[in-house]
Amino acid sequence: MRKAMWVAAAAGAVLLVAGCGGEGGGSGKDKGGSSASSSGSTTGGSEAGGGDSPDAATVKKEIDTAATAAGFTEDPSGDAVPAELKTCMVSWTADAEKAADPKKSYDATVTALTGGGWKEGRGTDQAGSTIKTLNKGTWSLKASNHGAAGFAIVMFIGTDNTPQCEALFKADLEKNKKS
Repeated sequence: MRKAMWVAAAAGAVLLVAGCGGEGGGSGKDKGGSSASSSGSTTGGSEAGGGDSPDAATVKKEIDTAATAAGFTEDPSGDAVPAELKTCMVSWTADAEKAADPKKSYDATVTALTGGGWKEGRGTDQAGSTIKTLNKGTWSLKASNHGAAGFAIVMFIGTDNTPQCEALFKADLEKNKKS
């Protein structure tokens, strides 16, 4: 199941990049949830959250700092990023069972990230699940909180939307299609 999650995450990142750079990707007024355009810029623009882009280690550290300050601890059994994608993707899974109030901790984490320069984009909130997109430079971060009676899953998955990383995500998808 973990392999399927990575295929889905990589596919989402590729679709996000491929669908937002041109004219057919959205409503036109939804710039906040868009990723970097296909122009090849690696410094980010207004669509990607603007400013200089952090690297994967910085993104991971920012998530860890915000989440732990909000009352989460990282679940060591969370999904590991495949070695070939480590410069383009980060994953941080909360041990939501140890948090006093996972929903409050999730909201506090998102607030801390936006206070640290991440720009909030698209979000959905329905049926006990909240997913928000945050952008910084060429990075897009999916912050998700899924809760129902008896369980909670809180994850933060970041992807770098540069052309180089897009190529790595596509290669990973192709490799996984064949397995």
